[in-house]
Amino acid sequence: MKLDILAFSSHPDDIELACAGTLIIHVQAGQKVGIIDLTKGELGTRGTPEIREAEAKAATAIMGLAVRKNLGFADGFFKNDREHQLEVVRVLRQYQPEIVIANAITDRHPDHGRGSILVSEACFLAGLKQISTKDTEGQWQAAWRPKVVYHYIQDRYILPDFVVDITPFWDIKLQAIKAFKSQFFDPESSEPTTYISRPDF
Repeated sequence: MKLDILAFSSHPDDIELACAGTLIIHVQAGQKVGIIDLTKGELGTRGTPEIREAEAKAATAIMGLAVRKNLGFADGFFKNDREHQLEVVRVLRQYQPEIVIANAITDRHPDHGRGSILVSEACFLAGLKQISTKDTEGQWQAAWRPKVVYHYIQDRYILPDFVVDITPFWDIKLQAIKAFKSQFFDPESSEPTTYISRPDF
């Protein structure tokens, strides 16, 4: 399946918090949009990988995505190396997106910046025909390079190059965020308080 836009996140919920509204706009316009989560967020203080997988599935349905896949990289410890780059290259060649959206280049969580650079470099490498990759069925993949790579803003504010008005779709974005209920404030939760589970977040 060819996608118009493919967004990458280091952890499930990165995209919902950052650029879900932009994705929803394009879904509502009839474009095919997908998300690739690099990790399962298994080092997160709250919830479990299984809970977050179910939450990601719910958010996917709310946003109307064509596809969502988790690469299962090690949360907190994945590297920007040949092995991980080739995994991302395979995904890029599989879905052939025109636009890629990736994590913030620098941010509070080191996985965000690392994931950003990993995806950006893989987007370039995916266009080199001398790099050979096979799909899940063992077929050789054609080289493919997205037309553009954008980065969304996360915890640390940066001056954006452009802003997308998501006002008409704000409620849907909030629903997608709230799908990750294990991560946010819950007065009945017995789990430890985190940066994003505070009442004022």
